[in-house]
Amino acid sequence: MNGFAQILDAARRTTPVVHSITNYVTVNDCANMILALGGSPIMADDPDEVEQIVAISAALVINIGTLNRHTVPAMLAAGKRANALGKPVVLDPVGAGASDLRNNALARLLGEVRFAAIKGNSAEIRFLAGSAVAARGVDAGDDTLVTEANLTASARMAAGLSARTGAVVVASGPIDLVACPTAVWAVRNGNARLTGITGAGCMAAAVTGCCLGAAPDKAPEACLCAMTIMGVAGEIAAAQSAPDKGGPGSFRMFLLDAVSSLSSPALAARARVEAVL
Repeated sequence: MNGFAQILDAARRTTPVVHSITNYVTVNDCANMILALGGSPIMADDPDEVEQIVAISAALVINIGTLNRHTVPAMLAAGKRANALGKPVVLDPVGAGASDLRNNALARLLGEVRFAAIKGNSAEIRFLAGSAVAARGVDAGDDTLVTEANLTASARMAAGLSARTGAVVVASGPIDLVACPTAVWAVRNGNARLTGITGAGCMAAAVTGCCLGAAPDKAPEACLCAMTIMGVAGEIAAAQSAPDKGGPGSFRMFLLDAVSSLSSPALAARARVEAVL
């Protein structure tokens, strides 16, 4: 798919307001990542104001990482209001399959809100697609990862979930998948050190929301842009914070810096994207 890197320029030019109902473990990282991309974050989760906040936002991100009984009504109200206003909504199903609370909340969200994108790790996406996945907290187990050996089967699974939900489906991991019902792309950018910090997946969902806010009518391209941004930034951060020079703290800092300084020509040149289906 050509031209997706230009959505980075659109984000920097238009400064989309991204409303995130996200988890308190990574809320600061997500807000800073949206700022680094050129957007404007607002993290509001009280049911009494979310509909008004959605009205002034370009996109909504719903992340269930630290779900509780009070945030579910806020997520539903915000999602429905975004749908009514024609604004894109991203779902990050953190820990899908780990508890009845999460699973019941996801069932309601998917039943009552239309999502432009569903972005999760490979285990979360497999669970939503109906596969039997043993819960491992919020991380994907090795047996659920997308690999070269299972790439085609994984792509078909993601495409099926996309067809069922109407959302672009993003499965993150060593190989990221971006799936529509009839087309799937593999993104091979990234670095293993992204798994050594808390919240890289949440940050990717926030970046996806920012890209969708900048290009709401180009959901597949926006998702590809978001995942290549995170992957390329991870590669740059790893090179700048070699293990003999620093640990996860410096990697996190360099990751944010890499997103902030990344240009669309550099993103296009470094992106490793190919069509799978």
